Amino acid sequence: MECYAQLLIPQRTGGKLSVAKTLGSPCRSEIFFPDAWAPGIWSSEHVEAWKKIVDAVHDQGCHIYCQVCVFGRVAHPNAPEQIASGEPVYGPSAIRARGGKFRWIPGSPSHATPTPLDNPRKIVAQFKDAAVRAKEAGFDGVELHAVSGYLINQFLDSTSNHRTDEWGGSIENRCRFGLEVVEALVDVWGADRVGIRVTPSGGYNDMGMPLDETIVTYEYFLTETDKFGLAYVNLIRYIELTDPVIDGQRRGTAHDIIATYSPMIKNSTILSNGAFTPEEAASFVSDGKVAGVFFGIPWISHPDLAKRIQYGKLLDQKPDPHYFWSRRFGFKSSGERLYRLSTCQLRIDRLNCKRVTAKQ
Repeated sequence: MECYAQLLIPQRTGGKLSVAKTLGSPCRSEIFFPDAWAPGIWSSEHVEAWKKIVDAVHDQGCHIYCQVCVFGRVAHPNAPEQIASGEPVYGPSAIRARGGKFRWIPGSPSHATPTPLDNPRKIVAQFKDAAVRAKEAGFDGVELHAVSGYLINQFLDSTSNHRTDEWGGSIENRCRFGLEVVEALVDVWGADRVGIRVTPSGGYNDMGMPLDETIVTYEYFLTETDKFGLAYVNLIRYIELTDPVIDGQRRGTAHDIIATYSPMIKNSTILSNGAFTPEEAASFVSDGKVAGVFFGIPWISHPDLAKRIQYGKLLDQKPDPHYFWSRRFGFKSSGERLYRLSTCQLRIDRLNCKRVTAKQ
């Protein structure tokens, strides 16, 4: 964390809002990520470590939200943290996710069948605890990660939620868990410091309902969510890159996310992301379709992305997972800083350096 705060954040904080992904629970077994080095925020040690990141972002004049998530059935019982917890992997129902392998676990196993969660409100309380810890760490707000086939998404989707109690079956029941988590976060932060990230098209981690069911489910979920008046709702567009082929066909339900669900959102700011080019993002904002656009992958390989967009420089570097996933696969150096700055950014950096030197 300290190295990241000192070396990488000053290079990459040209935006106004960053969202940092964390595992939002003090009970590791229920949230373990299919990545051995995912950050958490369930302990005091995590809070102290995050303070370094948060302070570094604030020093650059930017804001940072803590993205909280619980992974549910896409955790694995043989993960070291999972074993240490002594708890099983939980999900809404005993339905195993298809596709994907845990390549950092010996034997590269596939997903396991989860244990049905007996008391979902226990996890709601853990989300709330994560929100409290995020405030202690100095974050500016929290974002609920309700996408990617993780636990919120699993409860919403009828293909992973076969419950017959108050948490499953009807649309209202399948949405209950996510809405109670939203309420818990609002209780801690206030609605104007809470955002939510949704991907109705599914796909990733074996998510996806028929189109008609998808639309009515998310129309209800977003209508109810909007009643809180959150800071923003991030509607993520369909991305083929994250839609796996299972049994010979794409798993997700491709449709126009922004056009379909924007009418449900009247009390929150509408944001989006999902393979936007800078030109396309500018068009969506100027046409009033969204208030702003998040960039993720382009920022990984373009540390000076904000300046490139500002000055019309090309995005000419593709992210190389051999570098930014290096620790996972045993490479010697993360290479995160090896992506070159554009000539424009280098000139700006040199100018700033001269100014600092002159002042000294």
